[in-house]
Amino acid sequence: MTEIHTGSCLCGTVRFRTKGKLRNVIACHCSQCRKQTGLYYAATNVQIVDLELEGEDNITWFRASDFARRGFCRTCGSALFWQADKEDYISVLAGSFDQPTGLRVDKHIFCADKADFYNLPDDAPHYAQGSPGLVVAGNP
Repeated sequence: MTEIHTGSCLCGTVRFRTKGKLRNVIACHCSQCRKQTGLYYAATNVQIVDLELEGEDNITWFRASDFARRGFCRTCGSALFWQADKEDYISVLAGSFDQPTGLRVDKHIFCADKADFYNLPDDAPHYAQGSPGLVVAGNP
C-alpha cells in the first residue's frame, strides 16, 4: 500500500498530496532558512512526480540563490517548498503536513550558522555545514 500524506499552507489556498515514503526531516539552520521561517527549516522531500498540488497558481517562487528556489503561499505567506535546480525531488516543510506524519528529525545541517537564541533540540546528528550526500546550496 502506498503512503499518502496531505498538507497545506496556513490559509488553505495551497494544498498538496504526496504519494510514497517521505524522507525523514532535515533541519537546516542556515541564515536563509532562518530568515524565511523565523527559526529553522524542517523539511522532508518527495519525488516531484509524486506531488500533487491544488492552488499551484497561488505559489510564489523566490530565488534566494543561483542554486535553488523557495516556494511560499502568496496569500498567507506560508513557506512550503525548497527546490534545487535540475533535481527530480522537492523539499516540503514538515510543519505543513496534516497530522499524523510519522516523520522524525534525522539530522541538523548548517549548525555553524544557527541563531544564538536557541539550542539544538535533540540528539540527531549535527553538521557544521551540509551533510555527506545531501544536495544543498554550497554543498552539491
